[in-house]
Amino acid sequence: MVGYVYCTASTLDGFLADGADSLDWLLNVPGGDGAGAFATFLDGVGALVMGSTTFDWVHRHENLHEHPERWHDAYADRPAFVFSSRQVETVAGADIRRVQGTVSSHLADIEVAASGRDVWIVGGGDLAGQFADIGRLDRIIVTYAPAVLGSGRPLLPRRLDFTRLRVDEAVMDGPFAQVTLSVSP
Repeated sequence: MVGYVYCTASTLDGFLADGADSLDWLLNVPGGDGAGAFATFLDGVGALVMGSTTFDWVHRHENLHEHPERWHDAYADRPAFVFSSRQVETVAGADIRRVQGTVSSHLADIEVAASGRDVWIVGGGDLAGQFADIGRLDRIIVTYAPAVLGSGRPLLPRRLDFTRLRVDEAVMDGPFAQVTLSVSP
């Protein structure tokens, strides 16, 4: 069965990105490039889901117009669904599908594309919250970095309490603390 997993990094005060939608705060932390345990996680992923702000940042940061191989190196041939009300950039040779509307209206297509493997909700937090709202967020994996921003894009702008969240695992990975939680509908 396909699982929906929100896997992301966060500051200690619960922000994914700064006010300019930048992840420089994360990339400046030694080991913040996502290597290590992340590769194991990605092996179980069949499709990606992200919002247009996340996709735009990745596209700019990786300079995907000139280096589409960076997308392929990171995500291989996994289909990506980008939720956006406007057109999104392309990446040569990548299966990127712009979708509009509610997440529930695209679940069937996302699950077919995932081919029985997990769906990685890349970000942002509001998109992950939309999956939680309809009871389709199964796990949250947050890697906390030793950084505090004070403001920015929130990790998950929803109220989820102990009745829906259970901590399954907490591990150290270099300077990071990774917490895995199960989410009940």
